[in-house]
Amino acid sequence: MICFLTSNPFLEDGGGLNPANGFVDALLGCLPAGPVRGVFIASSPDAPDINDFYAAEQKSAFEAGGVAFRTFDILDRRSADRAAEWVSAAQLIILTGGHVPTQNRFFHEIGLKELLQGYKGILIGISAGTMNAAETVYAQPELEGEAIDPSYRRFLPGLGLTKAMLLPHFDGDMDCRLDGLRIWDDVTFPDSMGRRFYAVPDGSYLFIQGGKEELRGEAYLVADGKMRPFCKKGRAVRL
Repeated sequence: MICFLTSNPFLEDGGGLNPANGFVDALLGCLPAGPVRGVFIASSPDAPDINDFYAAEQKSAFEAGGVAFRTFDILDRRSADRAAEWVSAAQLIILTGGHVPTQNRFFHEIGLKELLQGYKGILIGISAGTMNAAETVYAQPELEGEAIDPSYRRFLPGLGLTKAMLLPHFDGDMDCRLDGLRIWDDVTFPDSMGRRFYAVPDGSYLFIQGGKEELRGEAYLVADGKMRPFCKKGRAVRL
């Protein structure tokens, strides 16, 4: 399996794939010749209209970037009974963005971790999909009430494709707030004690092939309550 674990691989204007840090060239270089069988795995399994909308939008963006599809199946609650069939036949799997815990539950319900054992194709994680690809998922609070809810689980079992815990969409704003708390200073920094998180902006991604992992593009290491630059735009660092 080859993995591209991204923050957001799309251009802001919705016109296609973001070529930053060699993403498009690397993806096209890994894809087999000819149209591929694609599977879009939803983050909100019980929101079919939303899933159809984002699947169509992302399919168009990949096609604009040079990816041709033979099939493009949407895996959510409607098609959960076909998960094993579609994953085994897929050449490109997309784990889309959304609410991390909701997507995490769906992945466990369909047994996605087990279905990916022996998968030989390409997997692209987007935002929540990238976070849930980790062995241990850090579900940074996102929705109102989550930061102060004592029952909210910030660490979840993931797909185990990497040990790296990525935090997507980092834009340098350290004053984002939720439930009256500073999400970085009051929540994530304390949670990083004894752990390592990688905050990445859109356009950066983790590339995994043959057991080797390379963080490509701007990234920041969050560990033991502190943050420091880890990689620069246009550069790559082996993990």
